[in-house]
Amino acid sequence: MGTPKVPDLVNLVALIFAANLDYWFDRVRKRLENVFGPIDYMSEELDFEKYTLYYNQEMGVGIKSRLVSFAQLVHPYVLADVKLITNNIEDEFRIDGKRKVNIDPGYVHHAQFVLATTKYWANRVYLRKGIYADVTLTYVRGKFVPGPFTYPNYRDSSYIDEIEKIREIYLKKRKELR
Repeated sequence: MGTPKVPDLVNLVALIFAANLDYWFDRVRKRLENVFGPIDYMSEELDFEKYTLYYNQEMGVGIKSRLVSFAQLVHPYVLADVKLITNNIEDEFRIDGKRKVNIDPGYVHHAQFVLATTKYWANRVYLRKGIYADVTLTYVRGKFVPGPFTYPNYRDSSYIDEIEKIREIYLKKRKELR
């Protein structure tokens, strides 16, 4: 019989994407930092639109993304609440009912990269309040590896490289806690 243990704290992250990312990013960043605390890592702009045109009708063309990491480690239990908060922040920036920015929260742990989603699929585990956890990448033999249902952007080395950078930051934070 196993003994329940307190899980490791994790590194909260968010992928922010929009057309006109430079304009929207600064506004959204301020809102996110007001709620989740300071950002300690910010990726360069990453191409998003080459993976899907799904969001173009709502958000416009030329969609780019940026991955951010928050300084404060959190309990993985908060992921559902974080997703609900980021959905509300997205709503604050709607124009004529259309989203202008999308915020996909998740977390980095030493062994996995997990995203929050409202969409059920076979690889997703229900958390609570209509939110699921998607184990998007697992850390195997020194690198993050996508799963069979991983979104195309997270299969790309440019995204994986950024998540691995955040993993290194996370490992340093964990070490400092001990």
